[in-house]
Amino acid sequence: MDNDTILKQFDEIEKRVERLIGACQTLKAANTELTEKVGRLEAELLEKQQQEGENTEIKALIRTKIDNLMERLEGAAEASQEQ
Repeated sequence: MDNDTILKQFDEIEKRVERLIGACQTLKAANTELTEKVGRLEAELLEKQQQEGENTEIKALIRTKIDNLMERLEGAAEASQEQ
C-alpha cells in the first residue's frame, strides 16, 4: 500500500468516527429529553392519582350524606303515615 491510500483510509475512518460521535451526542440529547419527559409524566400521573383519590373520598362522603338524608326522609314519611 502506498502512503496516499493509507492516508485516504485514515481520512475515511476519521469521518466515520466523527459521524458516530455526532450520532452518539444526538442520541444522548434525545435520551436526556425523554428522561425528563418521563419524569414530568410520572409527576402528572401521581398528581392525577392523588386527585382521583380525593374525588373518591368526596364521592364516598356525598354518598354517606345522601344515604343519611334518605333514611331521615323515610323515617319522616313513616312517622307522617302513622299519624
